[in-house]
Amino acid sequence: MSKIFVDACFGKETPYTPVWMMRQAGRYLPEYMEVRAKAGDFLSLCHDPQKSAEVTLQPLDIVGVDAAILFSDILVIPNEMGMELEFIKGLGPKFANPIKSQEDLDKLLGGKDASNKLTYVYDTIKILREELDKRGDEKALIGFTGAPWTLATYMIEGQGTKTYNISKKMMYSNPELLHNILSKVTEVVKYYLESQIKSGVDVVQIFDSWASAIEPSKYDEFSWKYIIEIVDYIKSKYPHIPIIVFPKGIPAFLDNIYGDFDVFGVDWGTPMALAKEKLGDKYVLQGNMEPCRLYNKEATTECVESIAKTMENKRHIFNLGHGILPDVPVENAIHFVNECHRVSKKEK
Repeated sequence: MSKIFVDACFGKETPYTPVWMMRQAGRYLPEYMEVRAKAGDFLSLCHDPQKSAEVTLQPLDIVGVDAAILFSDILVIPNEMGMELEFIKGLGPKFANPIKSQEDLDKLLGGKDASNKLTYVYDTIKILREELDKRGDEKALIGFTGAPWTLATYMIEGQGTKTYNISKKMMYSNPELLHNILSKVTEVVKYYLESQIKSGVDVVQIFDSWASAIEPSKYDEFSWKYIIEIVDYIKSKYPHIPIIVFPKGIPAFLDNIYGDFDVFGVDWGTPMALAKEKLGDKYVLQGNMEPCRLYNKEATTECVESIAKTMENKRHIFNLGHGILPDVPVENAIHFVNECHRVSKKEK
């Protein structure tokens, strides 16, 4: 059975424009919080395939989105490469021993040695594939990874950062080491996405959440070319799998975007009309409602109608321009999905 979401990723005609939300399996849902409490903590939930599958499916059943995105975290990759990861309440993820030297990097697992340790992710996908096939509906399953640059910033800084000064100090004073880190992470990501595809995902998305930390003249060298290396690897083996790339905060770089992926994720700081003008002929566009509009139904409707008008219900997937926030009322998320379907439904 052809899935509406997959068709939309390839720019095919669909009966309506599909919609999903980044972070849709998360803290705004009371049902998610119940499962997380049973798991004990966030990382334990990521490591539990049965519970991860359960929270992955919740937005399909509760909110009505057109695709499920695998519940996991981008940092399981460096964790399984050998970096000790902890999620600290109020602070977020923290690595005990950030990478400071080539010697630190050499201690970490690479390639298939690291990707083969992520069995709990692949087991989650297999459970989801079986459940979605059993349901017999058209909902797609999205797998994902962090982009090498975004992953590297956590591995070098040891935690989230607002300045990226340690990573950028390395970029300008020891670029060779940074490239070595990025190359090693890229190899793991290739095999990680390949294993997700073999386990049953329909689509993959690459998140470059910290793309905007790099100045435009350095973005290709330290991020985009590694993303495209991953894209080329996946496309050479799995051309039937759509690839979504989401680099956050780069409206200034749109003229420099290239590569054989299918969908470009537009963040909320980039005008949809600008993204359409620069990239709409080459890629299907995804996005890009400002997530805080979800606090108000009228503001949500206004934005959905505006995006639909800009995109003319063609070559588009509705989404937020970043992740849904934890205190958004569930009924407002449902309203967003319903409005996306309402404005884009084609007359039979």
